[in-house]
Amino acid sequence: MLHALHNDALGKLILRLTVAGLMLPHGLTKLLNPGNLTWIGNTLAAQGLPTVLAYGVLISEVVAPLMVLIGWRSRVGALLMVANMLVAIFLAHMGDLTVFKDSGGWALELQGFFLFGALALVFLGSGRMAWRPD
Repeated sequence: MLHALHNDALGKLILRLTVAGLMLPHGLTKLLNPGNLTWIGNTLAAQGLPTVLAYGVLISEVVAPLMVLIGWRSRVGALLMVANMLVAIFLAHMGDLTVFKDSGGWALELQGFFLFGALALVFLGSGRMAWRPD
């Protein structure tokens, strides 16, 4: 029975669809609401970084999740999502690194999920159930 549940390709597909499928709406929201990019640009400027880097969020939250979803260069797409989450945590969430909610959950649960789920995909690759398995 347990052997029937061992399916690496299906597990990788589920992980890819979950991480990328939940990241993509974040990027689409930024794409459809340019004010979000302005806020990101202002946050970058406050750190002394060029505001044009704000457009990188569209690559890492729209293009990269699409790459991972279809299974084309999934490791590269996942690495872009990892980089995005590291920058997001640095720019907007450093004060929450050690904060826990009243319910006991980490304040950065979602960011942690995206970061570590994408990092797992960097190491695991797309699996066989992909447009171009890596």
